[in-house]
Amino acid sequence: MYQYTPFDRAFVHQRAAQFRDQLERNRAGTLGDDEFRPLRLQNGWYIQRHAPMLRVAVPYGELSSRQLRQLARIAREFDRGYAHFTTRQNVQYNWIPLDRSADVMDLLADVDMHGIQTSGNCIRNTTSDALAGVAPDEIVDPRPYCEILRQWTTLHPEFAFLPRKFKIAVTGATEDRAATAWHDIGLHLHKNDAGEVGFRVLVGGGMGRTPIPGVVIREFLPWHQILVFIEAIVRVYNRYGRRDNMYKARIKILVKAEGERFIEQVGKEFEAILSRDVDGDAQLIPESELDRVSACFVLPEGVVAHASAGDGAPADAPVAYRKWLERNVHGHRLAGYRAVTLSVKRAGQAPGDATDTQLDLAADLADRYSHGETRVTHDQNLLLPWVREEDLYALWRAARDAAYATPNIGLLSDMIACPGGDFCGLANARSIPVAEQITERFADIDELYDIGDIDLHISGCINSCGHHHSGHIGILGVDKDGAEWYQVTLGGSDGSALSGGLASAVPGKVIGPSFAADEVADAVEAVIETYRGQRAANERFIDTVRRVGLEPFKTAANAVRRSTAKVAA
Repeated sequence: MYQYTPFDRAFVHQRAAQFRDQLERNRAGTLGDDEFRPLRLQNGWYIQRHAPMLRVAVPYGELSSRQLRQLARIAREFDRGYAHFTTRQNVQYNWIPLDRSADVMDLLADVDMHGIQTSGNCIRNTTSDALAGVAPDEIVDPRPYCEILRQWTTLHPEFAFLPRKFKIAVTGATEDRAATAWHDIGLHLHKNDAGEVGFRVLVGGGMGRTPIPGVVIREFLPWHQILVFIEAIVRVYNRYGRRDNMYKARIKILVKAEGERFIEQVGKEFEAILSRDVDGDAQLIPESELDRVSACFVLPEGVVAHASAGDGAPADAPVAYRKWLERNVHGHRLAGYRAVTLSVKRAGQAPGDATDTQLDLAADLADRYSHGETRVTHDQNLLLPWVREEDLYALWRAARDAAYATPNIGLLSDMIACPGGDFCGLANARSIPVAEQITERFADIDELYDIGDIDLHISGCINSCGHHHSGHIGILGVDKDGAEWYQVTLGGSDGSALSGGLASAVPGKVIGPSFAADEVADAVEAVIETYRGQRAANERFIDTVRRVGLEPFKTAANAVRRSTAKVAA
Protein backbone atom coordinates (compact mmCIF):
# COMPACT_ATOMS: atom_id res chain seq x y z
CA MET A 1 0.00 0.00 0.00
CA TYR A 2 1.07 3.59 -0.57
CA GLN A 3 2.78 5.09 2.46
CA TYR A 4 2.14 8.75 3.14
CA THR A 5 5.24 10.93 3.19
CA PRO A 6 5.66 13.71 5.78
CA PHE A 7 4.49 16.13 3.07
CA ASP A 8 1.36 14.05 2.36
CA ARG A 9 0.55 13.86 6.06
CA ALA A 10 1.10 17.57 6.67
CA PHE A 11 -1.08 18.36 3.65
CA VAL A 12 -4.18 16.48 4.84
CA HIS A 13 -3.81 17.81 8.40
CA GLN A 14 -3.52 21.35 7.06
CA ARG A 15 -6.59 20.80 4.91
CA ALA A 16 -8.51 19.55 7.96
CA ALA A 17 -7.42 22.66 9.91
CA GLN A 18 -8.57 24.91 7.07
CA PHE A 19 -11.95 23.20 7.05
CA ARG A 20 -12.30 23.65 10.83
CA ASP A 21 -11.66 27.38 10.44
CA GLN A 22 -14.20 27.62 7.63
CA LEU A 23 -16.79 25.72 9.66
CA GLU A 24 -16.27 27.89 12.73
CA ARG A 25 -16.66 31.06 10.66
CA ASN A 26 -19.84 29.66 9.12
CA ARG A 27 -21.25 28.76 12.54
CA ALA A 28 -20.37 32.25 13.78
CA GLY A 29 -22.13 33.90 10.85
CA THR A 30 -19.04 35.52 9.32
CA LEU A 31 -18.93 33.08 6.38
CA GLY A 32 -22.31 32.79 4.70
CA ASP A 33 -23.90 29.50 3.72
CA ASP A 34 -23.52 30.28 0.01
CA GLU A 35 -19.80 30.97 0.47
CA PHE A 36 -19.33 27.94 2.72
CA ARG A 37 -21.14 25.54 0.38
CA PRO A 38 -18.32 25.12 -2.21
CA LEU A 39 -15.78 24.83 0.61
CA ARG A 40 -17.58 21.97 2.33
CA LEU A 41 -18.27 20.27 -1.01
CA GLN A 42 -14.57 20.38 -1.85
CA ASN A 43 -14.04 18.34 1.32
CA GLY A 44 -16.80 15.81 0.62
CA TRP A 45 -19.64 17.26 2.72
CA TYR A 46 -23.11 17.29 1.14
CA ILE A 47 -26.45 18.28 2.64
CA GLN A 48 -28.80 15.41 1.84
CA ARG A 49 -32.46 14.68 2.47
CA HIS A 50 -32.24 14.40 6.25
CA ALA A 51 -28.71 15.28 7.31
CA PRO A 52 -25.19 15.97 6.01
CA MET A 53 -23.52 13.21 4.03
CA LEU A 54 -19.75 12.75 4.04
CA ARG A 55 -17.97 10.98 1.21
CA VAL A 56 -14.50 9.71 2.17
CA ALA A 57 -11.97 9.01 -0.57
CA VAL A 58 -10.47 5.53 -0.76
CA PRO A 59 -7.99 5.92 -3.63
CA TYR A 60 -8.11 2.87 -5.94
CA GLY A 61 -9.94 1.02 -3.15
CA GLU A 62 -7.05 0.20 -0.77
CA LEU A 63 -7.74 0.30 2.97
CA SER A 64 -5.53 -0.71 5.88
CA SER A 65 -6.93 -2.34 9.00
CA ARG A 66 -5.98 0.82 10.91
CA GLN A 67 -8.08 2.91 8.54
CA LEU A 68 -11.00 0.46 8.80
CA ARG A 69 -10.97 0.77 12.57
CA GLN A 70 -10.98 4.55 12.31
CA LEU A 71 -13.94 4.37 9.93
CA ALA A 72 -15.66 2.13 12.47
CA ARG A 73 -14.98 4.66 15.22
CA ILE A 74 -16.45 7.49 13.14
CA ALA A 75 -19.55 5.37 12.44
CA ARG A 76 -19.94 4.58 16.13
CA GLU A 77 -19.22 8.00 17.66
CA PHE A 78 -20.45 10.42 15.00
CA ASP A 79 -22.98 8.60 12.79
CA ARG A 80 -25.70 6.05 13.56
CA GLY A 81 -23.40 3.07 13.74
CA TYR A 82 -22.72 2.24 10.11
CA ALA A 83 -21.03 3.33 6.88
CA HIS A 84 -21.73 2.66 3.21
CA PHE A 85 -19.32 1.41 0.51
CA THR A 86 -19.98 2.87 -2.95
CA THR A 87 -19.42 1.65 -6.50
CA ARG A 88 -16.55 4.14 -6.84
CA GLN A 89 -14.57 2.68 -3.93
CA ASN A 90 -15.53 5.47 -1.52
CA VAL A 91 -17.05 5.32 1.96
CA GLN A 92 -20.11 7.40 2.83
CA TYR A 93 -21.74 8.47 6.11
CA ASN A 94 -25.31 9.74 6.18
CA TRP A 95 -25.98 11.15 9.66
CA ILE A 96 -22.97 13.13 10.91
CA PRO A 97 -24.05 16.56 12.27
CA LEU A 98 -22.30 19.36 10.43
CA ASP A 99 -21.15 20.98 13.67
CA ARG A 100 -19.09 17.83 14.36
CA SER A 101 -17.69 17.55 10.84
CA ALA A 102 -14.31 19.17 11.62
CA ASP A 103 -13.66 16.57 14.33
CA VAL A 104 -14.28 13.84 11.76
CA MET A 105 -11.86 15.46 9.31
CA ASP A 106 -9.17 15.42 12.01
CA LEU A 107 -9.78 11.73 12.69
CA LEU A 108 -9.52 10.93 9.00
CA ALA A 109 -6.28 12.89 8.66
CA ASP A 110 -4.85 10.92 11.59
CA VAL A 111 -5.03 7.77 9.43
CA ASP A 112 -4.05 9.40 6.11
CA MET A 113 -7.59 9.83 4.81
CA HIS A 114 -9.76 12.74 3.69
CA GLY A 115 -12.75 13.76 1.57
CA ILE A 116 -10.89 16.06 -0.82
CA GLN A 117 -12.34 16.08 -4.35
CA THR A 118 -15.01 13.50 -3.60
CA SER A 119 -17.48 16.16 -4.71
CA GLY A 120 -17.65 19.10 -7.06
CA ASN A 121 -16.81 19.66 -10.72
CA CYS A 122 -13.31 18.29 -10.46
CA ILE A 123 -11.43 15.04 -11.03
CA ARG A 124 -12.82 12.66 -8.43
CA ASN A 125 -11.35 9.63 -6.68
CA THR A 126 -9.37 7.47 -9.13
CA THR A 127 -10.69 3.90 -9.07
CA SER A 128 -9.17 0.59 -10.12
CA ASP A 129 -9.44 -3.17 -10.08
CA ALA A 130 -9.91 -4.49 -6.54
CA LEU A 131 -7.58 -7.36 -7.51
CA ALA A 132 -4.80 -4.99 -8.61
CA GLY A 133 -1.39 -6.43 -7.82
CA VAL A 134 -2.70 -9.94 -7.16
CA ALA A 135 -4.82 -10.91 -10.20
CA PRO A 136 -3.47 -13.82 -12.24
CA ASP A 137 -4.59 -12.12 -15.48
CA GLU A 138 -2.78 -8.88 -14.66
CA ILE A 139 -0.42 -7.46 -17.29
CA VAL A 140 0.74 -4.40 -15.35
CA ASP A 141 0.00 -3.41 -11.73
CA PRO A 142 -2.09 -0.21 -12.06
CA ARG A 143 -1.70 0.97 -8.45
CA PRO A 144 1.53 3.02 -8.86
CA TYR A 145 -0.01 4.83 -11.81
CA CYS A 146 -3.23 5.42 -9.86
CA GLU A 147 -1.24 6.93 -7.00
CA ILE A 148 0.68 9.23 -9.34
CA LEU A 149 -2.66 10.30 -10.85
CA ARG A 150 -4.08 10.92 -7.37
CA GLN A 151 -1.24 13.18 -6.38
CA TRP A 152 -1.16 15.02 -9.70
CA THR A 153 -4.91 15.69 -9.89
CA THR A 154 -5.32 16.80 -6.29
CA LEU A 155 -5.83 20.58 -6.25
CA HIS A 156 -4.53 20.92 -9.83
CA PRO A 157 -5.87 24.34 -10.93
CA GLU A 158 -6.73 23.07 -14.42
CA PHE A 159 -9.08 20.50 -12.88
CA ALA A 160 -10.74 22.51 -10.10
CA PHE A 161 -13.66 24.07 -12.03
CA LEU A 162 -14.57 21.75 -14.86
CA PRO A 163 -17.97 21.92 -16.59
CA ARG A 164 -19.03 18.85 -14.54
CA LYS A 165 -17.61 16.11 -12.33
CA PHE A 166 -14.93 13.94 -13.89
CA LYS A 167 -14.06 10.32 -13.16
CA ILE A 168 -11.06 8.18 -14.09
CA ALA A 169 -10.74 4.39 -13.78
CA VAL A 170 -7.61 2.32 -14.42
CA THR A 171 -7.07 -1.39 -14.99
CA GLY A 172 -4.03 -3.45 -15.87
CA ALA A 173 -5.63 -6.86 -16.43
CA THR A 174 -7.23 -8.66 -19.35
CA GLU A 175 -10.59 -8.65 -17.56
CA ASP A 176 -11.87 -5.15 -16.91
CA ARG A 177 -13.09 -5.30 -13.31
CA ALA A 178 -12.94 -1.48 -13.04
CA ALA A 179 -15.72 -0.78 -15.60
CA THR A 180 -13.39 1.63 -17.39
CA ALA A 181 -15.71 2.14 -20.36
CA TRP A 182 -18.27 3.83 -18.09
CA HIS A 183 -15.89 6.60 -16.97
CA ASP A 184 -14.98 10.00 -18.37
CA ILE A 185 -11.51 8.56 -18.92
CA GLY A 186 -10.82 4.84 -18.85
CA LEU A 187 -7.21 3.69 -18.84
CA HIS A 188 -6.14 0.15 -19.73
CA LEU A 189 -2.48 -0.69 -19.10
CA HIS A 190 -0.98 -3.19 -21.51
CA LYS A 191 2.22 -3.96 -23.41
CA ASN A 192 3.03 -3.57 -27.08
CA ASP A 193 4.85 -6.12 -29.22
CA ALA A 194 8.17 -4.77 -27.96
CA GLY A 195 7.16 -5.38 -24.36
CA GLU A 196 6.85 -1.65 -23.59
CA VAL A 197 4.18 -0.51 -21.12
CA GLY A 198 1.52 1.92 -22.26
CA PHE A 199 -2.13 2.87 -21.97
CA ARG A 200 -5.16 2.25 -24.12
CA VAL A 201 -7.16 5.45 -23.52
CA LEU A 202 -10.96 5.57 -23.59
CA VAL A 203 -12.82 8.88 -23.31
CA GLY A 204 -16.43 9.93 -23.00
CA GLY A 205 -18.01 7.15 -20.98
CA GLY A 206 -20.76 7.87 -18.49
CA MET A 207 -24.24 6.98 -17.32
CA GLY A 208 -26.92 9.43 -16.16
CA ARG A 209 -29.61 10.63 -18.55
CA THR A 210 -27.53 9.69 -21.60
CA PRO A 211 -25.63 6.42 -21.03
CA ILE A 212 -22.66 6.24 -23.39
CA PRO A 213 -19.68 3.86 -23.23
CA GLY A 214 -16.29 5.46 -23.76
CA VAL A 215 -14.50 5.32 -27.09
CA VAL A 216 -10.84 4.48 -27.66
CA ILE A 217 -8.92 7.58 -28.74
CA ARG A 218 -5.40 6.21 -28.33
CA GLU A 219 -4.56 2.51 -28.63
CA PHE A 220 -1.10 2.78 -27.13
CA LEU A 221 0.27 5.77 -25.23
CA PRO A 222 3.69 5.37 -23.58
CA TRP A 223 3.17 5.32 -19.81
CA HIS A 224 5.38 8.31 -19.07
CA GLN A 225 3.17 10.56 -21.25
CA ILE A 226 -0.16 9.78 -19.58
CA LEU A 227 -0.34 12.95 -17.45
CA VAL A 228 0.27 15.15 -20.48
CA PHE A 229 -2.40 13.30 -22.47
CA ILE A 230 -4.96 13.61 -19.67
CA GLU A 231 -4.18 17.30 -19.38
CA ALA A 232 -4.77 17.67 -23.12
CA ILE A 233 -8.15 15.93 -22.79
CA VAL A 234 -9.18 18.11 -19.87
CA ARG A 235 -8.04 21.31 -21.59
CA VAL A 236 -10.20 20.52 -24.61
CA TYR A 237 -13.10 19.64 -22.33
CA ASN A 238 -12.64 22.85 -20.33
CA ARG A 239 -12.57 24.89 -23.54
CA TYR A 240 -15.53 23.37 -25.36
CA GLY A 241 -17.64 21.59 -22.70
CA ARG A 242 -21.15 22.92 -22.07
CA ARG A 243 -21.53 25.11 -18.98
CA ASP A 244 -25.04 26.37 -19.68
CA ASN A 245 -26.80 23.04 -19.15
CA MET A 246 -25.73 20.62 -16.42
CA TYR A 247 -27.37 17.70 -18.25
CA LYS A 248 -25.22 18.33 -21.31
CA ALA A 249 -22.03 19.31 -19.48
CA ARG A 250 -20.35 15.91 -19.16
CA ILE A 251 -17.51 15.14 -21.52
CA LYS A 252 -19.49 12.25 -23.02
CA ILE A 253 -21.84 14.78 -24.65
CA LEU A 254 -18.91 16.70 -26.13
CA VAL A 255 -17.25 13.53 -27.43
CA LYS A 256 -20.48 12.28 -28.99
CA ALA A 257 -21.24 15.65 -30.59
CA GLU A 258 -17.77 16.30 -31.99
CA GLY A 259 -16.57 12.77 -32.77
CA GLU A 260 -13.31 12.82 -34.72
CA ARG A 261 -12.95 16.57 -34.23
CA PHE A 262 -12.68 16.02 -30.48
CA ILE A 263 -9.95 13.42 -30.98
CA GLU A 264 -8.12 15.76 -33.36
CA GLN A 265 -8.29 18.62 -30.85
CA VAL A 266 -6.89 16.41 -28.10
CA GLY A 267 -4.06 15.34 -30.39
CA LYS A 268 -3.21 18.95 -31.25
CA GLU A 269 -3.30 20.01 -27.62
CA PHE A 270 -1.13 17.06 -26.63
CA GLU A 271 1.49 17.91 -29.25
CA ALA A 272 1.34 21.59 -28.32
CA ILE A 273 2.06 20.86 -24.67
CA LEU A 274 5.01 18.67 -25.61
CA SER A 275 6.37 21.20 -28.13
CA ARG A 276 6.31 24.00 -25.55
CA ASP A 277 8.24 21.87 -23.07
CA VAL A 278 11.49 23.84 -23.44
CA ASP A 279 12.13 23.87 -19.68
CA GLY A 280 10.82 20.40 -18.85
CA ASP A 281 7.49 21.74 -17.56
CA ALA A 282 5.36 19.09 -19.25
CA GLN A 283 4.32 16.43 -16.77
CA LEU A 284 6.22 13.49 -18.21
CA ILE A 285 6.55 10.91 -15.46
CA PRO A 286 10.25 10.34 -14.66
CA GLU A 287 11.36 6.76 -14.23
CA SER A 288 12.63 7.73 -10.79
CA GLU A 289 9.16 8.87 -9.70
CA LEU A 290 7.52 5.69 -10.91
CA ASP A 291 10.18 3.70 -9.05
CA ARG A 292 9.61 5.73 -5.87
CA VAL A 293 5.87 5.16 -5.89
CA SER A 294 6.15 1.55 -7.05
CA ALA A 295 8.32 0.80 -4.01
CA CYS A 296 5.17 1.22 -1.89
CA PHE A 297 3.48 -1.63 -3.74
CA VAL A 298 5.94 -4.44 -3.18
CA LEU A 299 4.84 -7.70 -1.56
CA PRO A 300 3.96 -7.38 2.13
CA GLU A 301 6.66 -8.62 4.46
CA GLY A 302 6.49 -12.39 4.78
CA VAL A 303 4.54 -12.95 1.56
CA VAL A 304 6.46 -15.51 -0.49
CA ALA A 305 5.24 -17.80 -3.24
CA HIS A 306 5.09 -21.39 -2.02
CA ALA A 307 3.66 -24.78 -2.89
CA SER A 308 0.08 -25.35 -1.82
CA ALA A 309 -0.29 -27.05 1.55
CA GLY A 310 -4.05 -27.47 1.19
CA ASP A 311 -6.75 -25.23 2.61
CA GLY A 312 -6.76 -26.56 6.14
CA ALA A 313 -10.26 -27.97 5.75
CA PRO A 314 -11.26 -31.36 7.17
CA ALA A 315 -12.49 -34.04 4.79
CA ASP A 316 -16.04 -33.51 6.04
CA ALA A 317 -16.00 -29.71 5.59
CA PRO A 318 -19.53 -28.28 5.30
CA VAL A 319 -21.19 -27.75 1.93
CA ALA A 320 -21.40 -24.05 2.80
CA TYR A 321 -17.60 -23.92 2.86
CA ARG A 322 -17.38 -25.55 -0.57
CA LYS A 323 -19.84 -23.03 -1.97
CA TRP A 324 -17.82 -20.20 -0.41
CA LEU A 325 -14.65 -21.56 -2.06
CA GLU A 326 -16.42 -21.56 -5.41
CA ARG A 327 -17.88 -18.05 -5.17
CA ASN A 328 -15.83 -15.92 -2.76
CA VAL A 329 -12.29 -17.23 -3.31
CA HIS A 330 -10.32 -16.04 -6.34
CA GLY A 331 -7.12 -16.99 -8.10
CA HIS A 332 -3.85 -15.26 -7.27
CA ARG A 333 -0.68 -14.48 -9.18
CA LEU A 334 1.42 -15.94 -6.34
CA ALA A 335 1.47 -19.69 -5.79
CA GLY A 336 0.07 -20.62 -2.40
CA TYR A 337 -2.18 -17.54 -2.09
CA ARG A 338 -5.77 -16.58 -2.83
CA ALA A 339 -7.80 -13.37 -2.79
CA VAL A 340 -11.06 -13.59 -0.83
CA THR A 341 -14.18 -11.45 -1.07
CA LEU A 342 -15.97 -10.62 2.16
CA SER A 343 -19.60 -10.32 1.13
CA VAL A 344 -21.23 -7.13 2.44
CA LYS A 345 -24.60 -8.31 1.05
CA ARG A 346 -26.74 -9.69 3.85
CA ALA A 347 -30.46 -10.12 4.41
CA GLY A 348 -31.84 -7.27 6.49
CA GLN A 349 -29.05 -4.85 5.57
CA ALA A 350 -28.78 -2.47 2.62
CA PRO A 351 -26.24 -3.45 -0.07
CA GLY A 352 -22.89 -1.86 0.71
CA ASP A 353 -23.73 -1.02 4.33
CA ALA A 354 -21.48 -2.19 7.17
CA THR A 355 -21.97 -1.52 10.86
CA ASP A 356 -19.21 -0.24 13.11
CA THR A 357 -18.89 -3.73 14.59
CA GLN A 358 -18.66 -5.29 11.14
CA LEU A 359 -15.97 -2.78 10.13
CA ASP A 360 -13.96 -3.68 13.22
CA LEU A 361 -14.39 -7.38 12.46
CA ALA A 362 -13.22 -6.83 8.88
CA ALA A 363 -10.11 -5.11 10.25
CA ASP A 364 -9.50 -8.12 12.52
CA LEU A 365 -9.81 -10.49 9.54
CA ALA A 366 -7.40 -8.33 7.54
CA ASP A 367 -4.82 -8.42 10.34
CA ARG A 368 -5.11 -12.16 10.86
CA TYR A 369 -5.29 -13.30 7.26
CA SER A 370 -4.27 -10.52 4.82
CA HIS A 371 -1.34 -8.58 6.27
CA GLY A 372 -3.60 -5.78 7.43
CA GLU A 373 -4.89 -4.89 3.96
CA THR A 374 -8.38 -4.82 2.44
CA ARG A 375 -9.86 -3.51 -0.79
CA VAL A 376 -13.24 -1.92 -1.53
CA THR A 377 -14.65 -3.51 -4.69
CA HIS A 378 -16.69 -1.95 -7.48
CA ASP A 379 -19.54 -4.24 -6.38
CA GLN A 380 -19.66 -2.74 -2.85
CA ASN A 381 -17.91 -5.60 -1.09
CA LEU A 382 -14.57 -5.94 0.70
CA LEU A 383 -11.67 -8.07 -0.49
CA LEU A 384 -8.68 -9.59 1.30
CA PRO A 385 -5.78 -9.74 -1.20
CA TRP A 386 -3.11 -11.75 0.65
CA VAL A 387 -4.67 -14.95 2.05
CA ARG A 388 -2.55 -18.11 2.34
CA GLU A 389 -4.28 -21.17 0.91
CA GLU A 390 -3.72 -23.12 4.12
CA ASP A 391 -5.67 -20.42 6.03
CA LEU A 392 -8.80 -20.57 3.88
CA TYR A 393 -10.82 -22.83 6.13
CA ALA A 394 -9.91 -20.88 9.24
CA LEU A 395 -10.77 -17.64 7.43
CA TRP A 396 -14.12 -19.03 6.35
CA ARG A 397 -15.01 -19.94 9.92
CA ALA A 398 -13.98 -16.49 11.16
CA ALA A 399 -15.77 -14.73 8.29
CA ARG A 400 -18.90 -16.80 8.93
CA ASP A 401 -18.90 -15.78 12.58
CA ALA A 402 -18.51 -12.14 11.48
CA ALA A 403 -21.38 -12.45 8.92
CA TYR A 404 -19.02 -11.93 5.97
CA ALA A 405 -19.17 -15.42 4.45
CA THR A 406 -22.35 -15.35 2.35
CA PRO A 407 -21.33 -17.43 -0.73
CA ASN A 408 -23.09 -15.20 -3.24
CA ILE A 409 -20.40 -13.26 -5.14
CA GLY A 410 -21.58 -12.70 -8.71
CA LEU A 411 -25.05 -14.06 -7.97
CA LEU A 412 -28.39 -12.23 -7.95
CA SER A 413 -28.27 -11.25 -4.27
CA ASP A 414 -24.79 -9.71 -4.74
CA MET A 415 -26.53 -6.66 -6.15
CA ILE A 416 -25.36 -3.07 -6.46
CA ALA A 417 -27.66 -0.41 -5.02
CA CYS A 418 -27.35 3.27 -4.18
CA PRO A 419 -28.83 4.61 -0.90
CA GLY A 420 -31.75 6.05 -2.90
CA GLY A 421 -34.60 8.14 -1.60
CA ASP A 422 -34.15 7.04 2.01
CA PHE A 423 -31.16 9.41 2.19
CA CYS A 424 -30.40 11.18 -1.09
CA GLY A 425 -32.13 14.48 -1.85
CA LEU A 426 -31.73 13.87 -5.59
CA ALA A 427 -33.45 10.49 -5.64
CA ASN A 428 -36.89 9.98 -7.17
CA ALA A 429 -37.48 6.67 -5.42
CA ARG A 430 -36.11 4.41 -2.74
CA SER A 431 -33.60 1.72 -3.64
CA ILE A 432 -33.17 -0.07 -0.32
CA PRO A 433 -36.73 -1.48 0.02
CA VAL A 434 -36.60 -2.82 -3.53
CA ALA A 435 -33.25 -4.47 -2.81
CA GLU A 436 -34.71 -6.00 0.35
CA GLN A 437 -37.73 -7.41 -1.50
CA ILE A 438 -35.56 -9.03 -4.17
CA THR A 439 -33.15 -10.41 -1.56
CA GLU A 440 -36.04 -11.95 0.37
CA ARG A 441 -37.58 -13.36 -2.81
CA PHE A 442 -34.32 -15.07 -3.77
CA ALA A 443 -33.10 -16.10 -0.34
CA ASP A 444 -32.52 -19.76 -1.21
CA ILE A 445 -28.82 -20.20 -1.97
CA ASP A 446 -29.42 -23.33 -4.08
CA GLU A 447 -31.83 -21.38 -6.28
CA LEU A 448 -29.27 -18.59 -6.65
CA TYR A 449 -26.67 -21.14 -7.76
CA ASP A 450 -29.10 -22.57 -10.29
CA ILE A 451 -29.72 -19.09 -11.72
CA GLY A 452 -25.97 -18.47 -11.89
CA ASP A 453 -23.97 -15.38 -12.76
CA ILE A 454 -26.07 -12.25 -13.03
CA ASP A 455 -25.55 -8.55 -12.31
CA LEU A 456 -28.51 -6.73 -10.76
CA HIS A 457 -28.05 -2.96 -10.29
CA ILE A 458 -30.49 -0.49 -8.68
CA SER A 459 -30.48 3.32 -8.86
CA GLY A 460 -32.88 5.66 -7.10
CA CYS A 461 -32.65 8.28 -9.86
CA ILE A 462 -31.23 8.99 -13.29
CA ASN A 463 -27.86 10.07 -11.83
CA SER A 464 -27.15 6.32 -11.88
CA CYS A 465 -25.09 5.97 -8.70
CA GLY A 466 -26.27 2.36 -8.62
CA HIS A 467 -25.00 1.84 -12.21
CA HIS A 468 -28.36 0.45 -13.34
CA HIS A 469 -27.46 1.03 -16.99
CA SER A 470 -24.68 -1.59 -16.83
CA GLY A 471 -26.70 -4.24 -15.00
CA HIS A 472 -27.76 -7.41 -16.75
CA ILE A 473 -30.95 -6.42 -14.96
CA GLY A 474 -31.17 -2.72 -14.16
CA ILE A 475 -33.78 -1.04 -11.99
CA LEU A 476 -34.26 2.75 -12.06
CA GLY A 477 -36.48 4.69 -9.69
CA VAL A 478 -38.64 7.33 -11.39
CA ASP A 479 -41.24 9.81 -10.14
CA LYS A 480 -44.79 9.78 -11.47
CA ASP A 481 -47.00 12.45 -9.93
CA GLY A 482 -45.23 12.13 -6.60
CA ALA A 483 -45.35 8.32 -6.53
CA GLU A 484 -42.40 5.91 -6.75
CA TRP A 485 -42.20 3.82 -9.92
CA TYR A 486 -39.42 1.73 -11.39
CA GLN A 487 -38.16 1.11 -14.91
CA VAL A 488 -36.57 -2.28 -15.63
CA THR A 489 -33.79 -2.63 -18.19
CA LEU A 490 -32.15 -5.77 -19.53
CA GLY A 491 -28.92 -6.56 -21.33
CA GLY A 492 -26.54 -3.98 -19.88
CA SER A 493 -22.89 -4.78 -19.24
CA ASP A 494 -19.88 -3.12 -17.68
CA GLY A 495 -17.40 -4.31 -20.30
CA SER A 496 -15.78 -7.06 -18.24
CA ALA A 497 -14.65 -10.31 -19.79
CA LEU A 498 -17.67 -11.95 -18.18
CA SER A 499 -19.82 -9.82 -20.46
CA GLY A 500 -17.75 -10.32 -23.56
CA GLY A 501 -14.68 -8.10 -23.41
CA LEU A 502 -13.60 -4.48 -23.24
CA ALA A 503 -15.62 -3.39 -26.26
CA SER A 504 -18.92 -4.82 -25.03
CA ALA A 505 -19.93 -2.19 -22.46
CA VAL A 506 -23.54 -1.41 -23.41
CA PRO A 507 -26.50 0.16 -21.62
CA GLY A 508 -29.51 -2.00 -20.91
CA LYS A 509 -32.80 -1.45 -22.75
CA VAL A 510 -36.09 -0.64 -21.04
CA ILE A 511 -38.57 -3.51 -21.33
CA GLY A 512 -41.80 -1.56 -20.93
CA PRO A 513 -43.70 0.97 -18.84
CA SER A 514 -42.66 1.47 -15.23
CA PHE A 515 -43.62 -0.89 -12.42
CA ALA A 516 -45.10 0.05 -9.07
CA ALA A 517 -42.86 -0.57 -6.06
CA ASP A 518 -44.74 -3.73 -5.06
CA GLU A 519 -44.46 -5.14 -8.59
CA VAL A 520 -40.69 -4.96 -9.01
CA ALA A 521 -39.77 -8.23 -7.28
CA ASP A 522 -42.51 -10.01 -9.24
CA ALA A 523 -41.19 -8.55 -12.48
CA VAL A 524 -37.64 -9.66 -11.68
CA GLU A 525 -38.90 -13.14 -10.82
CA ALA A 526 -40.81 -13.30 -14.14
CA VAL A 527 -37.64 -12.31 -16.00
CA ILE A 528 -35.61 -14.95 -14.16
CA GLU A 529 -38.16 -17.67 -14.81
CA THR A 530 -38.20 -16.77 -18.50
CA TYR A 531 -34.43 -17.14 -18.55
CA ARG A 532 -34.61 -20.54 -16.87
CA GLY A 533 -37.08 -21.66 -19.50
CA GLN A 534 -35.12 -20.28 -22.45
CA ARG A 535 -31.48 -20.94 -21.55
CA ALA A 536 -29.28 -23.47 -23.26
CA ALA A 537 -27.05 -25.78 -21.22
CA ASN A 538 -24.64 -23.82 -19.01
CA GLU A 539 -25.74 -20.54 -20.62
CA ARG A 540 -25.48 -17.41 -18.52
CA PHE A 541 -28.36 -14.97 -18.16
CA ILE A 542 -26.72 -12.21 -20.22
CA ASP A 543 -25.95 -14.66 -23.04
CA THR A 544 -29.54 -15.90 -23.13
CA VAL A 545 -30.85 -12.33 -23.29
CA ARG A 546 -28.53 -11.57 -26.20
CA ARG A 547 -29.45 -14.79 -28.01
CA VAL A 548 -33.25 -14.71 -27.74
CA GLY A 549 -33.80 -10.95 -27.55
CA LEU A 550 -35.88 -8.88 -25.14
CA GLU A 551 -39.39 -9.80 -26.28
CA PRO A 552 -39.94 -12.97 -24.19
CA PHE A 553 -38.71 -11.18 -21.06
CA LYS A 554 -40.80 -8.10 -21.81
CA THR A 555 -43.91 -10.22 -22.26
CA ALA A 556 -43.36 -12.04 -18.98
CA ALA A 557 -42.69 -8.85 -17.01
CA ASN A 558 -45.68 -7.03 -18.50
CA ALA A 559 -47.91 -9.95 -17.57
CA VAL A 560 -47.03 -9.24 -13.94
CA ARG A 561 -48.22 -5.64 -14.37
CA ARG A 562 -51.46 -6.67 -16.05
CA SER A 563 -52.11 -9.27 -13.36
CA THR A 564 -51.51 -6.71 -10.62
CA ALA A 565 -53.77 -4.21 -12.36
CA LYS A 566 -56.62 -6.76 -12.49
CA VAL A 567 -56.29 -7.49 -8.79
CA ALA A 568 -56.28 -3.75 -8.02
CA ALA A 569 -59.39 -3.28 -10.16
